This record gives sequence, structure tokens and C-alpha cells, in this order.
Amino acid sequence: MMITLLAKCFIQNRDAYQEPSTRQSYGMLCSSVGIFLNICLFAGKFVAGLLGNSIAITADAFNNLSDAGSSVITLIGFRMAGQKPDPDHPFGHGRIEYIAGLLVSVIILLMGAELVKTSADKILHPEELVFSPLVLVILLLSILVKCYMYLYNRSLGRKLDSAAMKATATDSLSDTIATTTVLLCTLVAHFTGLSIDGWCGVLVGLFICYSGFGAARDTISPLLGQAPDKEFVNRINEIVMGHSAEGIQGIHDLIVHNYGPGRVLISLHAEVPAYGNLLELHELIDTIERELKELLHCHAVIHMDPVCIGDAQTEHLKNLARQCLARVDASLTLHDFRIVSGPTRTNLIFDVVTPHDFSLPDDQLVDTINRLIQQDHPNYTAVIDVDKQMV
Repeated sequence: MMITLLAKCFIQNRDAYQEPSTRQSYGMLCSSVGIFLNICLFAGKFVAGLLGNSIAITADAFNNLSDAGSSVITLIGFRMAGQKPDPDHPFGHGRIEYIAGLLVSVIILLMGAELVKTSADKILHPEELVFSPLVLVILLLSILVKCYMYLYNRSLGRKLDSAAMKATATDSLSDTIATTTVLLCTLVAHFTGLSIDGWCGVLVGLFICYSGFGAARDTISPLLGQAPDKEFVNRINEIVMGHSAEGIQGIHDLIVHNYGPGRVLISLHAEVPAYGNLLELHELIDTIERELKELLHCHAVIHMDPVCIGDAQTEHLKNLARQCLARVDASLTLHDFRIVSGPTRTNLIFDVVTPHDFSLPDDQLVDTINRLIQQDHPNYTAVIDVDKQMV
């Protein structure tokens, strides 16, 4: 493959896909190749559109020109995203990659809307198509080139976990479908005499708009702060709970901050025995933080939560609280449970985790749980913080 050969020549550590420098090199390389191929496709299709007097082919040509412009923006985006952190941006500039992807999607949407408008005019004022073997050859080559671009962008988009490259892959696939539609339109017009050129142009424009909406969705979500990938969360759980024999009892309050691809900050609470050796537990937490950084390429901050282990009263009251939660809704869970006993009243302090679609307001949920607990235990009061489930 061209990309593989170029990567061997120009990218050091080309297999370290999660390294920021490697990601930047691959992004700039693929963008440069995309600019070159799309300009070639534009030139070929524009000539084919003139020879065949086809608005659909011409529309597809300008779609490739917009793709070249999009690749320029992506190239600049990857270049800027690779800048080192500075005092104003201590976590780097990785989110510029998302902004570049958003600009690309806007360009795609505008181009698609303009092509729909132009093609609609061609429906109202049709012109005869001119059949040419050269036109067919150009369209077939275009389909092959776009298939190749789809495959390498999809492959690297997955390896780099790049929303911008995944969007480019989707755009290349939609271009392949659009060009195939134009080719079929040309063949139908030649063999049947039916003038469907304008209709095919509208179809191409709609495909472009669909691609633009998909690209916008994929780039806006991380900018807004989307939920972390479930597989990533599971890997965090596996790594942290892999130290259960050394004292980790559980984790909760996991938060993932995405400052751009390859620039992830996570924070979580790890439950540790309340009567453990503080220095040993602190060293264990430091070890887990380093392990997360090495294996997941993220910066981790872990807060220790001491919990009572083996205390009969604590376990009894925790089970009581769980039973009350189950009576409210089976999806509710709790963590960070502890008790504070007084001369006349005992506080049960814990966090309740609710799904995002849970309908009961937080204050009503707390009142309901307290009422259930106090039905049989009037001297107990629940002090509750309500958390939302991460994934």
C-alpha cells in the first residue's frame, strides 16, 4: 500500500499509534495523500463532465475538490494539534483535531446543499449527455481510488482512534457510492435514452450532506464531552482491580477528561481498607497510576477512599441500604458506604449511582430512601450523594 510504504520512509516509531508524535505524522501523511488524490480525481472528473455534458459528473468532481480542501484543513488541524502544551493550554492542543473535523463537515454540508440546488436546476432544464469511453474509464478509476482511500482511512482511523480520519473514511465511502451512482446514470442514459442526470446529481448531493452530518456528529460529541468508550472503562476497571489482592476493594466516581486524541486525563476513587498501612497504600496507588499511564497512555489521578472491611455492623447496615435501593429501583447501586454513630442517631453515609434516564429527581430519591430506612429503623438517617452512571 502507498501509505504503508510512505510511513516506512517518513514516520519513526510508525507502530506506536497512540504516541502523539506518531498520530500527528500519520494524520499529516494521510491528509497530504488525500489532497493529491482528490485533486487528481477532480481534474479527471471535471474533464469527464465537460466531455459528457453531465452535471452529475461535474458535481462529483467539485465534491472531490471540496474533499481536497477538507484534507488541507485536516492537515493544518493535525499540525496545530501536535503543538506542545503551553501556560495557556496546559493539556496541549489536541482538541484542534476535532475543530478541524467540524470545519470539514461544514464544508461538506455546504457543498452538498449547493450541488442539490444545481442538480435540481438541471432537472428543470435537462441537456443531452454525450457518451464517451474515456468518461467510463475515469469514473471507474475514481471508484477504485476512493475505495482505496476509504480502506486506508478506516484502518488508520481505528488504529489511531481518530474521529477525523474515521469521518474521512465515511466520506470516501459515500463518494464511492455517489460516483457509482453517476456511472450507472451515464450507462442508463446511453443505453435507454432516459435523462436521469439531474436526479442523480440530487442523489449525489444528498449523499454528501449525509456524510457531512455524520462527520459533524463525530466531531461535535467529543467537543461537548461525550461518555467514555465502554471498552476503555472496562480496561481501567481491569487494571485497577487487578490489584485487589494488594488491598483495592473497589472503584467508583470514574471521570474521563478528553483533551484530544492521545491526551486523556482520568480521575477515580479507589476503595482501600480503613485500617491498612497508609504509606503502603499510597505506594500502591502510585503504582496503579503509573500502570494506567503505561498501558492506556493516559494521566491518572486516584483518590483513596477508606472503607471498613470485616465489620459486622457496617456490612449489616450496607445490606439494609441495598435492600431499600432495590425496593425503589433494581438499577440503583451504592458505594463509599460508612457509618457515623451518635448517642441518639446513626448516620448512614453513602453515594447512590443512578442511570442517566432515571426519572425520579435526586431530592425525591433521597427522601424515598430515607423514608424506607426509617420505617423499621427510626434512629437511622441516610446522608446521600447522588451520582450518574458513566457508561
